[in-house]
Amino acid sequence: MCRVVDLQQAVLAKNDACAHTLREDLAARGTAVVNLLSSPGSGKTALLEGELALARGRGVPVAALTADLATENDAVRLARSGVPVKQILTDGLCHLEAEMLGGHLHGWLPADTRLLFIENVGNLVCPASYDLGETLRVVLASVTEGEDKPLKYPTAFGLAHLVVVTKTDIADAVSFDEAEFRANVQRVNPGVEVVLTSVRAEEGTGVLLDRALAARDGAPVHIPVMTRKSHHVHDTEDPRRHDESHSHGHGPGHAHEHGPAHRHDHPHDHSHGHEHGHDHAHAPHGAGDHSHRAGPGSVAPSRS
Repeated sequence: MCRVVDLQQAVLAKNDACAHTLREDLAARGTAVVNLLSSPGSGKTALLEGELALARGRGVPVAALTADLATENDAVRLARSGVPVKQILTDGLCHLEAEMLGGHLHGWLPADTRLLFIENVGNLVCPASYDLGETLRVVLASVTEGEDKPLKYPTAFGLAHLVVVTKTDIADAVSFDEAEFRANVQRVNPGVEVVLTSVRAEEGTGVLLDRALAARDGAPVHIPVMTRKSHHVHDTEDPRRHDESHSHGHGPGHAHEHGPAHRHDHPHDHSHGHEHGHDHAHAPHGAGDHSHRAGPGSVAPSRS
């Protein structure tokens, strides 16, 4: 068991080092990364497609990379926005890693890109533990998934800089309890902003883009309690930011709980065709609700 834990720690440590380098390299060229995490079917592709089209209409240089175990469906959809899009096929790996991401960005990402959106593999378990050098980590949940998802996946929601609720146009039909969902989010990530969106109803249009641009331009990003309680907090502050209160654990808002407190719900197996992952049992408690309700390229597939 100790050897398994040591190996997992080594893998995560290597990833953190790669993420730190990637973050510095992208920051030096003026590019911020937005890492989108959610379960399958949450509607993140539809939301991202609209935000990319909006960015292009505003003249904001953006690009998107989408990861899936198989098919290029999402990349084809996102490319309709007219921005540079690239597909990563993970061949069974249930998450992206910083080194993998860096390899796919090399020689592809346009030099003037201000925002790079990463649509991570649909999974709320293992992607939560891997820093991708992101400036902003966004976790999405649709109203159909239930109000208890933040409690079931405390690492994913606990390390988020922003939480987005999707498909709010059908909230009444599925008896979604917004107040309970918000309360559960605050239990694992006190103070994080919760944004309500609906692609069909055009609710929350542009909020994700606005938050991403603000983060890229140096606005303070929410610091999750889970990050502040990390045993491995070190200062990797974005050089564009001047807010002395803003500190990072394994990059902006990202942390790993290692050792005995680190629980692995599933064995870490990188063999193809098997989804795997691990989640953290740590769920910090707190109060306070920082929430928001807003009113109304080419595809280059590649394999890791």
